[in-house]
Order: sequence, then structure tokens, then C-alpha cells
Amino acid sequence: MSIIEKAASRIDHNKEMAPAAPATPAAPTATPLIEAAMAARAEVPVAVAPVPRPAAVPLAQPATRAQPAAPAKPRKQSTKRVVLDLNRMRDMGMVTAAGGRTTLVEDFRIIKRPLIKRAFAEAVEGEMPGNLIMITSSLPGEGKTYCAINLAMSIAMELDHTVLLIDADVARPSVLRTLGLPAEPGLMDILLDDKLDLADVMLRTNVDTLSILSAGTSSPRATELLASQSMSAFLHEIAHRYPDRIVIFDSPPLLLTSEAHVLATNMGQIVLVVESETTTQHAVKESLRQLEGCSNVNLIYNKTREFPGIEETYDYHYG
Repeated sequence: MSIIEKAASRIDHNKEMAPAAPATPAAPTATPLIEAAMAARAEVPVAVAPVPRPAAVPLAQPATRAQPAAPAKPRKQSTKRVVLDLNRMRDMGMVTAAGGRTTLVEDFRIIKRPLIKRAFAEAVEGEMPGNLIMITSSLPGEGKTYCAINLAMSIAMELDHTVLLIDADVARPSVLRTLGLPAEPGLMDILLDDKLDLADVMLRTNVDTLSILSAGTSSPRATELLASQSMSAFLHEIAHRYPDRIVIFDSPPLLLTSEAHVLATNMGQIVLVVESETTTQHAVKESLRQLEGCSNVNLIYNKTREFPGIEETYDYHYG
């Protein structure tokens, strides 16, 4: 065997004896790594997909926060409605639209006409609004509440005017009782609580042009409240809020309380009810003396009977 053949044979022998070279790990593992990387990349959108959901949270919250206007709802429902029993009122001898053309209805048509005319006359500087009308008397029992209700009902029959009847006899309120209605919050409550609005305590009736405000909660400071700045602001509001409104106040008697005198100083017109054959001349003169300085004082001569058996009539005098 030549030297070359021996060398070749040795090389072949060494190749057979040499341990097998380890398999290159990159070849068999390259595919799983790529697949893992691709799988990882493929999962990225899945992880990112939920991200838009947080954006929906702020969008939902403004709708919840945008509800502070909810407290305004009670205002719309605050004005209470009451039903006057018109048949009962007619049987009691009161003015009602369904009562027909009675002597009583005609009397109050005569009584209301000059009051309405003055209520909407051109304002005079320094005078109180003419649409604030106070009904009073010298002493209790002369019929002031009866006249106040009848006058309010008669004016409510007008086509161009509305009426607010206020029970300002805070010591002995009788408007709601006379009408067969239960006691309600009213004038004193507005003056005691500046958060209350007129609409919160005003009573709307089944006579569309007539509303009522009761005397409200009794207060030992009634005179001071009626003389307060709150009362002045309240009177200004009710006198000017509606241009077609007339406000009738059923006032306390002049000779028994100080509230009536305080109230009179804020009125545009005053009606003094005098009971026929009962009120003394002295009482009338004393009442008129207390009203000195008040413009537009008028008298109603109440419960007169010209002939036996004839229903009551009312005589009206300008003063």
C-alpha cells in the first residue's frame, strides 16, 4: 500500500472513529422560536383590544353629573290646587258665577267697579299700587271676611282680571274656614322663611281667575313681620308680577289689633266695612282717624234691610 493510500485510509479511519458532531441546535429550534415570536406578536392586538373600554367610562360619567337641575322639579308641582264648593257658597249667600243675577251679585258689581278703575289708573308718584286693596272693619263680626270673599269672587268674574285673595287676619284667620277648606301654610310662613316662594303656598282654585293665600302659621311677631322689609318686598312682587292682578287683603279689625294699621300703610285702596245698626258712630270715626294719611278710603254699609224679608244689601260710599 502506498504512502498515499495509507494516509487516505487513516483519514477514513479517523472519520469513522471520531464522535458524531452534535446537531446544531439552531436548526431544530429555529421554527419553534419563530412560531413563539409570531404567536407573541399575534397576541398583542388581543391585549390592546380592551384598551378602548376605559374611554367609555368618562363618557358615561358626564351624563350622571349633568343632573344638578333636578331640584327644580318640586317648584313645578309646588302650587296646590283646591276645589271651592260653589253650591255651598251659593247656599251661604255668596257671589258665584253660577248663582245667576241676584241682588247680591248686582250689589258687588256696583261695589267693584270704582275699585277696579282705580286699581289700573295711572300710577301717582309716592302712592302705593292701586291694585292692593285692604278690606277691614272697626270690630269683629261686621262682615269684612264675607265682603272680602264676595268682592274677590265678583272681580274673578271679570274677563280681563285675575284675583289673589289673602287672609291677612293673622290672629283670627277665617277665609279658608269660611270656604270650607283646611288650614294651609301662607303669608306668615313666607315672611318667616325667605326660602319660600309665593308659588309654594298659594292655592289655585277651580275658579281659574281666583287664587288664595292663607294667613299661615300664627306668630307673636306678626306686627313686626307685616312692617318688615320682607313684607314690603312681597307686596311689591305681588303688585307688579302680573299686570292684570288685583290683590284683596282680608285685614284684622282696626280697633283691636295693631296689624291692621301697619297693613293699611302699604295699601293702595282701603275698604272699611260698617255693620248697619250695630257699628257705633264713635267706632267709625275712630277707625277713620287711624286711617288718616291713607289715600282712597271707602266705606261699605253692610247688612242693611230696606224692607222686612228682603235679603241683605250693601251700600257703597267713596271717601
